[in-house]
Amino acid sequence: MDAKRAQGIGLAAVMGAAAGAALSAHRGPRGAVKGALLGAGVLAAVDATARAMQRPDEIPAVWARIAASGAIAAPVGWAAGKAGASPLAVGVASGAVAGAMGVRPHKVALGPVVGLAVGAAMRGRPPAQVAAAAVVAFRIVSQLVFRDPQVSLLADRVPAERLPFVVPLEARTRYVGTGYFRDLAEATGGVYQEAAPDVGIVPDLDQLAGPEFEPASVHPLVREFYEHTTRFTLDIVPRWRTWVRPGYLLYRTLVARPLGQANVPMNQREALRGVHSRIDTVTVDGLETRGWIRSFADTGEPIYVGVYTTYRHGERGYVSVGFPLPQANFTATLAPRQRERGLILTSSAHDGQTGHYLSHIDEHTRDLTTLAVSGFAEELDVYVDDAGELRAVHAFAVFGLPFLRLEYTIRRKP
Repeated sequence: MDAKRAQGIGLAAVMGAAAGAALSAHRGPRGAVKGALLGAGVLAAVDATARAMQRPDEIPAVWARIAASGAIAAPVGWAAGKAGASPLAVGVASGAVAGAMGVRPHKVALGPVVGLAVGAAMRGRPPAQVAAAAVVAFRIVSQLVFRDPQVSLLADRVPAERLPFVVPLEARTRYVGTGYFRDLAEATGGVYQEAAPDVGIVPDLDQLAGPEFEPASVHPLVREFYEHTTRFTLDIVPRWRTWVRPGYLLYRTLVARPLGQANVPMNQREALRGVHSRIDTVTVDGLETRGWIRSFADTGEPIYVGVYTTYRHGERGYVSVGFPLPQANFTATLAPRQRERGLILTSSAHDGQTGHYLSHIDEHTRDLTTLAVSGFAEELDVYVDDAGELRAVHAFAVFGLPFLRLEYTIRRKP
């Protein structure tokens, strides 16, 4: 048994022990100990079986993932019960969280409904059992109803060169933040420059030339923005769809802010705080890496930390934007499209390159384990309007349903 597999089984045993103790805590200390031992054995066996059956380039079996999610929910439900929450409230909350993590609007709506049904059916049962049952029931129902996969394993421990559409740069700590590129320079021995003057997110727009895009036809102001981004300021207006707001608020509170990454303003009032934008660079052996860092102007709190790269595949050029995460990276790879008085970048070219990819980066070998995140799409439209003003619209959708539209007014700095 290799070390990685043994580590995974060991983690499953720990999760199972916590779940077993929570599920049987109502029976007293002795019952909790017995439950912990049983839970550890069961979940370790489930994980070991799933790993033995797992094929190359395939994620673990869905039944193993469902068992793990139920195990995670049990201790949380136990803690909620200790805080005074009723079994019904625990069921609804557990279903709602599970639904929100499913991202898809239909799953967001389905979660509380399943949680309510489970909570009502299990009145009088310990909250830990209700929480685990609600999450497992939701996962089973959603698996039966929504057949198309949200993620698929694209590659397992392969060299970064095999995946040119992935940005292989991770955060080496649990917090990304606006100091990411300084930390990257220290880790790689590179030369760091904060707020590099007169640079752009794209060194040369000609690198994106292809059959569907001719850089020479792009409006000069749009070209200047891409090649000299630091000459401009951006005012942002976020427009969230109502159905996604509760899930995003939960994500922002529990994930984005503690992580210091992907912390988009919730509304126009927040956006009026102002956005500070800069480009940091790290140069290693003559190779320069550029990062566009946006933060709230009044507090310096991070909004986005993105690594911008370009590459060519065949006759086409692409832009890949990598968002560093702890020991991982979320990459959006976009293809250019012609547009009157501007330029469109889209993730929906369906050419084997564009899309969204979540990668784990091995800290020793630098190999990538990458998931393709299907159903997620974005389009960035940068153009000059009829009044000669530079504008941008960044639209996001999941499974064909728009959920966020960021509208930018871009002005040259004095």
